[in-house]
Amino acid sequence: MASSDFTASPAMRHSPAAVRNRQPILEVLQAVLPEQAEVLELASGSGEHALHCATAMPGWRWQPSDLDDESLASIEAWRSACGPGNLASPIRLDATREWPSGKLDAIVAINLVHISPWQVTEALMARAGETLIANGVLYLYGPYRRHGQHTSASNATFDADLQRRDPRWGVRDLDRVLELAGRHGLVLERVVEMPANNLSVVLRRHGSNAVGNASSCDDDGIHGPTMSA
Repeated sequence: MASSDFTASPAMRHSPAAVRNRQPILEVLQAVLPEQAEVLELASGSGEHALHCATAMPGWRWQPSDLDDESLASIEAWRSACGPGNLASPIRLDATREWPSGKLDAIVAINLVHISPWQVTEALMARAGETLIANGVLYLYGPYRRHGQHTSASNATFDADLQRRDPRWGVRDLDRVLELAGRHGLVLERVVEMPANNLSVVLRRHGSNAVGNASSCDDDGIHGPTMSA
């Protein structure tokens, strides 16, 4: 992250999970994106992922977004205090409504799919199919069920808690997400195990060759080393 030589704002939110997973997330993105890229992040939350990734990769123009007023204020506070020039001011964005115009190299959605109604994932896939350039990346991060089963007891507990908070939320089955993605020309490139029983899911817009060593994925699509918390 950028230097701590700045005046903290009361609007700045701090996420322990973001501190834990921001570097593993960056490393996956560095493996699948070019050094120059137009990136739209949905549900940017505190803004700490955006700050970390944009600081590490000056060639990525990173556009954060959110719906929540406190999140938008936090993102802007971090950006104003210590954000690099390639980190744009946050925009208010509802994934189910109108998106910014223009093509994108990547769309990033961290902890969105399970903390939103399924209609949000449907809109995300449709918009990704429309706005990503050929070979562009849709990056998803969060917990998923594999072949109908939770990958850990803690994920099952988390899923039950999500559904108590809102019956429309919940840990999704990855097969169902991939089937939906395929309807919009998005194909799975790799799945990477991440901290705290989460997964990085990398999808590419259909019609061009995948980057890296995706052909070495095993039958479950797991690629690369397992990252620990």
